[in-house]
Order: sequence, then structure tokens, then C-alpha cells
Amino acid sequence: MKVILLVTILCLTIIMPARAQKKAFNKALADSLNSWALLDQVAAKAPEGKYKAMGWEKFGQFQDSVFDAHQLLLSKVFDLYGYPGYDLVGKKGSNNFWLMVQHCDKHLAFQQKVLNAMKEELAKNNADSKNYAYLTDRVKINTKQKQVYGTQLTYNTDSCQAIPKPLADSLNVNQRRKEVGLEPIEKYLNSMSELHFMMNKATYEKKGITRPKLLTVPKENNSDKP
Repeated sequence: MKVILLVTILCLTIIMPARAQKKAFNKALADSLNSWALLDQVAAKAPEGKYKAMGWEKFGQFQDSVFDAHQLLLSKVFDLYGYPGYDLVGKKGSNNFWLMVQHCDKHLAFQQKVLNAMKEELAKNNADSKNYAYLTDRVKINTKQKQVYGTQLTYNTDSCQAIPKPLADSLNVNQRRKEVGLEPIEKYLNSMSELHFMMNKATYEKKGITRPKLLTVPKENNSDKP
């Protein structure tokens, strides 16, 4: 498995240019990011299809090998271009890069470097503010700090309810979320609770839980509208 991933890395890096051209759209790089992201999503989700036969231990090893291999590739991209924004790889390509960085949890210094560079691209409208919020929280939690936007969750399995991991200034979290284009945290938590229930429905029904525990979503405040 590791040999296959190493061969893949060698093949994919061949199509990367030797020099970065920051403002020129790079289709080859965008296509590579898309290919890597497809494999990333296979590794990030519960095992399906042929991967289900691996068992959780082997699948975990496969997952680690994918994330580690991708971190090497993403690091090479970052060294060449900095954060790949819309101008370089389009919105989809930029999103794919961010998505894979989210899974580089064993490489905290790399995540932080990407976050810093992403902030600069935000000022140029060359990156997604919602993605920036998610990566901000990911870095905060990975470095044992309180998150800012409440995107990183855990679950109360006694009630099937999504709960934010440690959160700073929870009273004002919805204002911060609104500033980056995120929905109210109650709505977000409810959708994640519902998804978690559907993914684990059989287990919860054995406990006698037939639906997730949901929060009341606050009404939209229109006071700042004309």
C-alpha cells in the first residue's frame, strides 16, 4: 500500500511546474488537487466498498498513509505557490487544497503556516472565509486552545447531540460566524446531530433513541437591515 502511494506521489509531482506562476491559472495543478481530494475523501469517511473488508485497524493505517502522503504533496505545492487561491487553481481547486490541509492534524506547524497564508489571500478575495474559519478552529483545537467559530465538534452519544469542542466567548459566536458567512451555530449543530444519527441509526435505536436531540434555532435578527 505504501509503495503504491509513493509511486503515485512520484507520478503526480512530475506534472508540477518547476517554477511557480502565481497569477496564471494552473490546470494541471487544479486537476492534481482534485485527484488527491477524491482519495482524501475515501480515507476521511467510514470504510465503504472494497475498503470495508480491511477492518478498522488496516483502514486506519490506510487513512494515515493517505494523509501523510498528501501532506508531502501539499507542502511541495505550498513551497512553490504559497496558499493556492482562486486565481491559481479556481474555487474548487482552492477548496480541495484546504480540505486536505484540514486532515494534516499530525503536522501542526504546516497547518499554521497555511492558515497564515490563507488570511492574506482572504484580504484579496482570493480564498473562502468559511474555509478559513474551519481551519482556524482546527488549528486552535490541535494546539489545545479554545476554538473561535464552533466548527469542531464532539457528540453526546447518550442523547445523539452534536456539541462544540471548547469554545471561546460562546455568547458572541453567532456574530463571528455571521462575519465569515456561516449559519447560526444552533442550525449547524442540529444538522450535524441529524447526520450523526443517520450514520449511526442502528446503534442509537438499540438504545431506544429514535431521533437526535435538537436545539432551538434563533430567529434571524433583521435590526441591521434597512
